[in-house]
Amino acid sequence: MELTGTKTMSDLGPGTAHRGHCVAGLLLVAAQAGLLAQSSPDLAQQIAEVMAQGPSGKAHQRYIHAKGIVCKGTFEASPGAAAISRAVHLGGGSVPVVVRFSDGAPDKSVADNSPDAAPRGMAIRFGTGRGTDIMTISHNGFVVGTGEDFLALQKAIAATDSAKPHPWPVEAFLGSHPRALKFVQELNHVPASFVTEAFYSNNAFVFVNSKDERVTGRYQIIPASGVQYLDEVVAKSMPPNFLSDELKARLAKAPAKFQLLLQLAQPGDQTNDGSVVWPDDHKKIELGIITITSVVPDSAAAERELAFDPTRLIDGIELSDDPLPVLRSHVYAYSVAGRHIK
Repeated sequence: MELTGTKTMSDLGPGTAHRGHCVAGLLLVAAQAGLLAQSSPDLAQQIAEVMAQGPSGKAHQRYIHAKGIVCKGTFEASPGAAAISRAVHLGGGSVPVVVRFSDGAPDKSVADNSPDAAPRGMAIRFGTGRGTDIMTISHNGFVVGTGEDFLALQKAIAATDSAKPHPWPVEAFLGSHPRALKFVQELNHVPASFVTEAFYSNNAFVFVNSKDERVTGRYQIIPASGVQYLDEVVAKSMPPNFLSDELKARLAKAPAKFQLLLQLAQPGDQTNDGSVVWPDDHKKIELGIITITSVVPDSAAAERELAFDPTRLIDGIELSDDPLPVLRSHVYAYSVAGRHIK
């Protein structure tokens, strides 16, 4: 990679060369994060047009997160959740949820243990009223923080040809964007299960309680059984669909649980840039427990019909000054339209 001289992927740390071509993962996070400029509505169309030229766009599938599995379960709010938000599902009682776990690549044939499968995704729809969605990835922090940078990343990826000499355009981009480089370097683990992975929303939302008191926070979803990753040797030996197969076998024996946490913003925190990670010592509130009970009978059919949207909100949860969810929604609209082309 061209950093200040002639460095390439192999100069950037262990495993980076292998992950340097994982453009699927980069596309995944940036698209899922909605790293688009608020002032330019047509930027969503530009990004969608580029993504549509990838393998999933051409196959009329999701641009990213193409390979996934749909589950059902319940959500039980914690006693203190209503003090944070008046949202119906946070008021107590059991609420049905639909959950989709996914690999990050824009390719349904990606192996679960491939570097291109990271970061993984967890999308949740709460079934109260019109419902509300949460969309998360298995990395704390987005790949870039602005729409302009994401567009530049897209162009760099599109211009990169691994058959040509270094430095590649994507290497030059990563060399000039430290948080993006850190993101790529940290995509180096394979979870033992979808339900032993932690997930992060990264986008900030505003939570309003019955007294109209407001707090801003980001979701974190933590497995009750703890985060568990496979040893590198073991990971390489796993079959291509082991995460879905393991999940089916696990849920046939017992439900799996996650804590739904809200990390609260503190004075001075950037709430409009998802690539900036808030310190881990910030206060976290448990909003409730997500219990995954089973894989739906026809996951493929459910995937075709599901269209998660980060702006699908209900009373008690609002958009913050983070401009990205709205524009993410625009990109998803193009993706949904493409998926339904015969």
